[in-house]
Parts: sequence; structure tokens; C-alpha cells
Amino acid sequence: MINNPLIFAATSDIAGKTRGKAFPLSDLENRLEKGVGWTPTNVMITCFDAIADSPFGALGDLLLLPDESAGVTLDFEDGGPVERFMLGDITDLDGTPWAFCTRSLLKAALERLKAAGGVSLISAFEHEFQFKTGSDQPGQAYGHGGFATRRLFGETLMAALDQSGLGADTFMKEYGAKQYEVTNDPAPDHRSADQAVVLREVTRLTAHRLDEDVTFTPIRDPAGVGNGVHIHMSFLDESGTPATYDENGVAGMSTVTGSFIAGVLKYLDSIIALTAPSDVSYLRLTPHRWSAAYNNLGFRDREASVRICPVTAADPSGIARQYNFEYRAADAAASPHLALAAIIHAGAQGIEDALPAPHVTEEDLSVLSPEDLEKRGYVRLPGTLEDALQRLERNETVCGWFPTDFTSVYVAHKRGELAYLDDMDTAARCAAYEAVF
Repeated sequence: MINNPLIFAATSDIAGKTRGKAFPLSDLENRLEKGVGWTPTNVMITCFDAIADSPFGALGDLLLLPDESAGVTLDFEDGGPVERFMLGDITDLDGTPWAFCTRSLLKAALERLKAAGGVSLISAFEHEFQFKTGSDQPGQAYGHGGFATRRLFGETLMAALDQSGLGADTFMKEYGAKQYEVTNDPAPDHRSADQAVVLREVTRLTAHRLDEDVTFTPIRDPAGVGNGVHIHMSFLDESGTPATYDENGVAGMSTVTGSFIAGVLKYLDSIIALTAPSDVSYLRLTPHRWSAAYNNLGFRDREASVRICPVTAADPSGIARQYNFEYRAADAAASPHLALAAIIHAGAQGIEDALPAPHVTEEDLSVLSPEDLEKRGYVRLPGTLEDALQRLERNETVCGWFPTDFTSVYVAHKRGELAYLDDMDTAARCAAYEAVF
């Protein structure tokens, strides 16, 4: 059979989808310089492939420039085609980063962090997903039987992630029905978000090769558990020394860490529209679901929006290398690049404003009255996507972190997504997201 290998140039867009164009592999050198054509109105294509009201219409041209350092070549050695794709940046025709390119937005946020705190970011995304195929036996939460049922999938996925350059870490049967978790090694700067996109795509490709089907949807069943994305973060100073930990700081937080987390918590209710951006995300973000419901920092607390994670080292230098914190109010309906950009901007704002380290909660905030919550500086996170969008729109500080018109375009996109769901009940909405994520 005649074969002309293709490679897919990809972007992770504001719908949380990986979109792009393919071209002959033989043309790669030329495309690295000249890119492939892209259209501004593509940013208004929702996750359901409906086009929200677009300010761009049929006008304009852009370039999607593949980045060779973000390329994946994956051979499953099963007789099927070799998978090739490469993440990239969207630019104007003159090479200027486009205002709605999520990867460029993340790079800008990272530069702000470096200027504000003199630190660079190390991060990693943990993903939960569920199989749509096969049966599920009760009593398999975290169990060996549940793992053994998907051993072939897990071993194939781990090999595929290694081949893709991610550094496979763990694969486990999670608590929920047919639910699993996969993790990979941390990465610097924007590379962790690149890796999150790659992990999602490689997981789907692995499932396809094994005649399986998986979903990263925030929640399949309102009565069941949800699928979160947990983003672990730590800092290095300009010399490459860990800068997240201070044994004399509150709960071990260095000054820069304390101010960063304080900024994230201060602006959390306004950025959550970017980190948990689906209609059904808010079914998961409720008390007692081991997700996030308030803008609080917890110490080893999986109900907190931000969590200080445990370490196993005993000596100060070992603790400093392991010490990290985790943002828990995110899911895979969000572009990893945009979610991380929002978190970093919030943290950088906290550093610039020299916010004091937040208090660490070790209690159930859901039992407190609204008055008590307000006195202690806590807010209940939005209960719907529309509420989250309104809080984003009203926060001039948060809107100012992004290019002009970004917020209005993003909100219009998301309201177009909500319009698609208008006549659906909760079960149908869950099914709609399950089908596309």
C-alpha cells in the first residue's frame, strides 16, 4: 500500500480540545519555519463543535507553528500506523504570538512569575479517567483485581508514555467505577502543560489500539465520583536550587511560596472558570467529594483547593527537594496551558502584592455559616459555570492579566457551549461531556 507519513501540528485550544492540521512528514523542515494556516474563528469552536458567536467572522489568517521540541513519534508495534504529532504556537503572520494561543499565554505568565519572584516553575499534572468499555466489578477500588483487569492497557500506556518522552510514573485503579489514574514525571516551565496534552492524547490512542474507549470528563454520573486534574507545583531559584520550602515558614512555605499560594486563593473564585470550565465541572466541586469547594489551603487535605503535599525525606535538603503543593480545582475540560497560566498569574499577583502566607485549614469548612466563612476570608467557590464566568468578568485584576478582549472572547465561547446544552437535563449533560472528553 502506498504510504506518505503525515504529522499533525496541534494546539490545545480554549475548548480544552487538541486541534490542528496534518502535513507530510517530508515537509517538516519547511513547516517548522512557515507553519500551517489557521483561522481566528477556530477559537470559537466549542468542545461540542458548535461555533459560538464570533467577533472574527470569516476574516483573518494565522499560523500554527509546530515546535520540534514538543513532538511525539509513537509506534505501538502492532502493525498499525506510527502516530506523529507536534504541539505548537499560534501566531499572526508576522510571528507575533496570537492573543488566544494558550501556549503563548502560559509562556507570558511564566515570564511574569520569573520577574515577580525570581523563580521558575516545576510542575506535573495528575489525571483521572474512566473506561467507557468493559464491565466493572464492585469491591475493586484501589484493588489488585481492578489493576489486573487493565494490566495490558496499563503496561501498553506506560511504554507509550516513555516512548513519548514523558517519563511514566504510576498507573492505578482509582476509587470510582472503571476509574484509573495515570501520572508522569514533573517538567519545567510550559513543558508540563505540553506533557499533559500528550498524556491525554496518548491515553486515548492506547485505548483505541486495544479496542477500548476512555473519557477524561469531569464527571460521568452525578451520583458517582468525578475525574480531576491535580497540578503539583514547586519552584527553583535562578541557581537551580529548590525555593519552595522554608523550615521556618508557615507549614514549611518559603516567602515566595506563601505569597504565591495566597494569590491563588485570593483570585480562585475568578480563575476557576478557566481551570474547571465545563457545565458539569461544578457537580464535582462540592463538599465531601475529595475535590474543592472553598478557597482554602490544606495540609495533606484532599478537600482543599490547594494542598501542601507530604514528603518522605527527613533531612532539610531532602525535604526542600520534595516539598510541593497541589492545585485541585481543575479538570480535563480545561486546556492545561490555559489552566496553568491562570494559576501562575494569580500566584504572581500574590508575590507582587507581598501577600502573607495563608492560614492552613484542618477542618470541614462546609459546617461553617456564610458569616463565619466571610470573617475568616473564605468563599464558597462558584456552583455553576455561569456563576464562574460572571465572577471572571467582574474581576478587573484577573481580566487585566490577559490580552485585550481575551476575557470577552472566552466568556462568549463558554456561553456558546452552555447554549448547546440548554434543553438537556443533568444526565444528558454528563453524557454530552463524556462523549467529547
